[in-house]
Amino acid sequence: MNLVEPIVAFQSELQQIRRDIHAHPELCYEEQRTADVVAARLTEWGIPVVRGLGVTGVVGIIKNGSSPRAIGLRADMDALPMQELNTFEHASRHTGKMHACGHDGHTAMLLGAAHYLSRHRNFDGTVYVIFQPAEEGGGGARRMMEDGLFEKYPMEAVYGMHNWPGLPVGQFGVVAGPMMASSNEFRVVVKGKGAHAAQPNRGVDPIMVAVQIAQAWQTIISREKNPLDTAVLSITQIHSGSATNVIPDEAVMIGTVRTFTTKVLDLIEDRMKGLAEGVAAAFNASVDFRFERNYPPLVNHAKETAFAVEAMKAVVGAANVDANVEPSMGAEDFAFMLQDKPGCYVFLGNGEGDHRMAGHGLGPCQLHNASYDFNDQLLPIGASYWVKLAEMSLPAA
Repeated sequence: MNLVEPIVAFQSELQQIRRDIHAHPELCYEEQRTADVVAARLTEWGIPVVRGLGVTGVVGIIKNGSSPRAIGLRADMDALPMQELNTFEHASRHTGKMHACGHDGHTAMLLGAAHYLSRHRNFDGTVYVIFQPAEEGGGGARRMMEDGLFEKYPMEAVYGMHNWPGLPVGQFGVVAGPMMASSNEFRVVVKGKGAHAAQPNRGVDPIMVAVQIAQAWQTIISREKNPLDTAVLSITQIHSGSATNVIPDEAVMIGTVRTFTTKVLDLIEDRMKGLAEGVAAAFNASVDFRFERNYPPLVNHAKETAFAVEAMKAVVGAANVDANVEPSMGAEDFAFMLQDKPGCYVFLGNGEGDHRMAGHGLGPCQLHNASYDFNDQLLPIGASYWVKLAEMSLPAA
């Protein structure tokens, strides 16, 4: 590896920052303490700070030279509403809140890059370090954009990064084009007619109608969309009834749809609605169909992805960069930024979990798992990548 030596020397400080943030997790749009930590460090290092974009967002502005060119580097700050099972010293001190996705590490890595860039400034232009709130379902990226992020701080490209369990430490993964899926949810209420369970002929059973709709929906995936297009339609909840001898009036189905393209999503939403209404009508029932689009697909831009690959190679070597990594059906609100600006989002290997110290939970070290912990070995790797990307994007005159 070709890590930036001053960042390696700063690793213990970054680890302290990361573990402090891990111990004090904050949910979306509540990241006041985390934002205070970030802003205080940036200010200490002589970096001008802007606060309040996206409620709790923080932007650091690192300028050097005379070039008007600029790029953005983004990290997320929020935690998840989960109870942590780990009991080591830096485990969450707040019941029902946990950094189970590594945003504490993302924040620390970007702080490490900011610290180095503020002292060495081997670039010509402006590097905006963007600390974003509310990635976990709150759409913090979109909120920062609505508050004028790209208008107030013009940048030609924006880059993001996420730790990735299962990928070896020291390896990067990326792919041009769709890399993460859209995130969408539905709630369908099937309205029938209640009756005694011994006299089903006197009612309209919404449970049986829901079952028929559920079966019909799967034909959208298997028979209506192009087999080469990836999509997932999952019914994750069905709720109905309260007694064993009563046919209820309603049945509720809730779930999620994931796609890599808006075109496929349009097809699925339209056909889900049509089939639900048609099947219900065939059984003398009706439906209340609601479909909510949360995050769009995350689509990496080809030029910026190729450029990011070169920066990754400069840090970890070509053998440790997978430029055709398998995309994920998970979602990420950095997708909003990539809809507005060219850029690239990459995975950084978090290992298999053997880095965890005594006191970790019994579960796997996977994202959104109560036994997860960010691997501190990544801190100088991720920070070095950010620095290389900045210096290569904005070469010194």
